[in-house]
Amino acid sequence: MTETTARPAKSNGQWAVDGTEPLNPNEAMKQEADGLTVRARVEEIYSKEGFDSIPGSDLRGRMRWWGLYTQRKPGIDGGKTATMEPEELEDSYFMMRVRSDGGRLTLEQLRTIADISVEFGRDTADISDRQNIQLHWIAIEDVPEIWRRLEAVGLSTAEACGDVPRVILGSPVAGVAADELIDGTPAIEAILARYLLDPAFSNLPRKFKSAVSGSPRMDVAHEINDISFLGVVHPEHGVGFDVWVGGGLSTNPHLAVRLGAWVPIEEIPEVWAGVVGIFRDYGYRRLRTKARLKFLVSDWGAEKFRQVLETEYLKRPLLDGPAPTPASVDERDHVGVWPQNNGLFYVGAAPIVGRVSGTKLHAIADLAAAAGADRVHLTAHQKFVVLNVPGDKVDALVAGLAALDLRVGDATNFRRGTMACTGVEFCKLAMVETKGRARVLIGELEARIPDFTEPLAIHVNGCPNSCARIQVADIGLKGIRALDADGNDVEGFQVHLGGRIGQAANFGRTVKGLRLPADDLPDYVVRVTTNFTAERQGDESFSEWAQRADEGSLK
Repeated sequence: MTETTARPAKSNGQWAVDGTEPLNPNEAMKQEADGLTVRARVEEIYSKEGFDSIPGSDLRGRMRWWGLYTQRKPGIDGGKTATMEPEELEDSYFMMRVRSDGGRLTLEQLRTIADISVEFGRDTADISDRQNIQLHWIAIEDVPEIWRRLEAVGLSTAEACGDVPRVILGSPVAGVAADELIDGTPAIEAILARYLLDPAFSNLPRKFKSAVSGSPRMDVAHEINDISFLGVVHPEHGVGFDVWVGGGLSTNPHLAVRLGAWVPIEEIPEVWAGVVGIFRDYGYRRLRTKARLKFLVSDWGAEKFRQVLETEYLKRPLLDGPAPTPASVDERDHVGVWPQNNGLFYVGAAPIVGRVSGTKLHAIADLAAAAGADRVHLTAHQKFVVLNVPGDKVDALVAGLAALDLRVGDATNFRRGTMACTGVEFCKLAMVETKGRARVLIGELEARIPDFTEPLAIHVNGCPNSCARIQVADIGLKGIRALDADGNDVEGFQVHLGGRIGQAANFGRTVKGLRLPADDLPDYVVRVTTNFTAERQGDESFSEWAQRADEGSLK
């Protein structure tokens, strides 16, 4: 009998286990030069010598550490996305992501972004579901001046993209909401002060998404972040935060899990840094498709993760704590007029799928100033809120926003619930157009089924990566190629139904065999919502119905 030896386990590229030898070109790129170092080259070389002077390792790698991605070259059909190389797809212009942690913007900051959009970005601006504004058509020659203007008002693009801790989500009404448990803003500011641009965290396995909210509305989509701190009342220690880790979507979605730990606000930065440290040291680096924290949390489980956090990083135990009370999903976007805790009001408005412009941002700032408001905050749902509005100024503000097609009290649930990613207009990964199709869809639904008033989340994504959270929508639409009635290859969608965040969070179900041509989308949504109305039981939500309905009712 031949003696055999056990095959050694394949390295996952975990620094704490396997060492730091890079196992793929991306890891090698990060070790050759820290992503943060690219700023000096942008300012000293690339902005002076032009786009063609940028080497690929910086262009498609390190420049993300400063909020810059090359955008898609106009005119390239989505059907060619999978057949062309990145350098063939990319234009000589950039998408720029402006960092606004917690979605917080003063009017001066909002005007600065608006000016940059108009002067340097062809009047483009999108409010993303990460509480920041994305600009397009940015030329490398203009980047240093844009950075100078942003930093002059306390903004930046630092670590807005890349394998780093990205923008920290926060309640857009932190500090003013009448129903708030605790204001998480000091914790966000402390994390930024201590760790933004820290080289210790500038080479993570992949991106790292964080959230801190003391709102009972759970308005930061904590279920799908790498780490979230949610306000909760401890029976002995009072108000603090419950810790969640390991959420994320893309092609392999995972819901975050509770660690069962209660953390006072002053300890959030330390715990946050400990979790980021675990990700840096134990996260999987061999394959980028497995390099998000969610895979490590799934393999370890919450108990082991907490144990490692306490013993290796914090060097102390955490207090056990209660879970927060689940919130209603339709209250998370803050659209409408709401009382603050100081006698003033905040006004939440709904742009269509976050698409605005520099010109419109200027108009919003003007309306806010005329109403006596001093801040405009962005939400994690592609919406915005105007804070600190006196009661006698609310109606004029609402009317002014409506004149800009920014609805408040009369925003339909189609406008409130529909989100869309960038799509083939600018994104090199996309296969379908998204923003324009979502706008047409909303108009069709408002005209054809105006009496449908149930909350309905419709999320439109241009590719499988789920930037628009398709798996947690009532109707999630993933961009694909499909065949129309004549057999032509056209833009289309795979349909996910019944996903949700909040109570009974889940990823819903895929409608088997349905590859919907994009032009058929309005008819499909009308059909499936009509079936829901006819078949729902009691006050059943769309998500609950979709999870139990027969396949025939979903096609």
